[in-house]
Amino acid sequence: MAEVKVSKKACSVNPLKMSQPIGGALAFMGLRGAMPLLHGSQGCTSFGLVLFVRHFKEAIPLQTTAMSEVATVLGGFDNVEQAILNINNRTKPEIIGICSTGVTETKGDDVEGYIKMVRAKHPELDRLPIVYVSTPDFKDAFQDGWAKTVARMVELLVDTPAEGAAKDPNRLNVLPGCHLTPGDLDELRTIIEDFGLAATFLPDIAGSLDGHIPDDFTPTTIGGVGLEEVAAMGQAGWTIAIGAQMRRAAEAMEQKTGSPFKLFERLCGLEANDALIVFLSQISGRPVPNKYRRQRGQLVDAMLDGHFHIGGRRLAIGAEPDLLGDLGGMLHEMGAHMCAAVTTTQSPVLEHLPADDVLIGDLEDLETLARERCCDLLVTHSHGRQMAARLGIPFFRAGLPIFDRIGSGHQLSIGYRGTRDLIFKIANLLMADHDENHEPTPETWRDGIGREGAGHGDGSSATAH
Repeated sequence: MAEVKVSKKACSVNPLKMSQPIGGALAFMGLRGAMPLLHGSQGCTSFGLVLFVRHFKEAIPLQTTAMSEVATVLGGFDNVEQAILNINNRTKPEIIGICSTGVTETKGDDVEGYIKMVRAKHPELDRLPIVYVSTPDFKDAFQDGWAKTVARMVELLVDTPAEGAAKDPNRLNVLPGCHLTPGDLDELRTIIEDFGLAATFLPDIAGSLDGHIPDDFTPTTIGGVGLEEVAAMGQAGWTIAIGAQMRRAAEAMEQKTGSPFKLFERLCGLEANDALIVFLSQISGRPVPNKYRRQRGQLVDAMLDGHFHIGGRRLAIGAEPDLLGDLGGMLHEMGAHMCAAVTTTQSPVLEHLPADDVLIGDLEDLETLARERCCDLLVTHSHGRQMAARLGIPFFRAGLPIFDRIGSGHQLSIGYRGTRDLIFKIANLLMADHDENHEPTPETWRDGIGREGAGHGDGSSATAH
């Protein structure tokens, strides 16, 4: 049981945390034809836009109500109205998702009331879904914004089944956490379909942010799950939620549709994937395909090979709670010791981490702990690269943002195959660091021989003694 501590510093230095609004905006990007709208200043939106563009290397649909100082004081109705009208007239979205920010939450704007007034004033908006989520960025973190937004989607967009309507046992709802990449979602979809099940993902960033090139330009999201698919999610026989952050959305789905849910806190590691495969076999009534029996054997072999390099390592990790539990838990199973753990927000996952303590803080806190506790492997997002250089330890990039490498959207860590490849990547990183820093080279051994032989007239070396 890890003790959860909170940093008491007056300010954040080299922040690890990202804000709720951009977590909510990313969730809206998993809907087809969506336009996320941040109710706040232009600066709030531009920072989030740059972050997503650098990470995904794609065009990102994200708009703002462009609140000025005067509008913030007097109220943002005019800005919300104008933003909705401009988006509707120019981009023709299937849905507008509005996330609040710190400045409008501090003012206390009644955005739900604004939306009702806008609809009453403009009947042409009657058929345009507009979903508002309260996501103040002065509290909670990225993971919380995603979780609140998905729960709100379930509450407003999923239809309640008719009383007595039969469930389709071959249909499955999937509520993925924000720690899963588009590559992870594609892998999970393949696993589910191999058991003869049809899956609907909410949200589905694998369809919108997987890096494909569309036939024509569109100012809204170019893929993702459609609103008609979301509305029909109540017909599914089961819902699976990935990550503790998705419990709230799964409970909302169960309450609204009657579909039971199964929560998987992790999908990285042998035991975690065994649980998923057994569950899918049970609900589908099908045996486990030989494909996954073979992949499981490959993972076990990878664990045997990788533990020589990962076992005994002292890990420093900074990430959102569910990603921290996923990667940290897998590395712990490989024999690494989680000596320094820093995260962004409260979560039930934190108490079960295989560590003495976990700190809600920033990357400066992580660097301090890593140095004090002699860590020799760092795992966090790209803002940890300078820290790794100062500490002189191997650095594995994980989470969001990763802006100094390409292909981060396709990085895979779930399933037998994803866990296997992740072990290979980290073990190879550690092997390369060992070769670079410890293996003798002509430059080092030549100098050593010169020094050792200098005091021996007979040419003998120090090893002769």
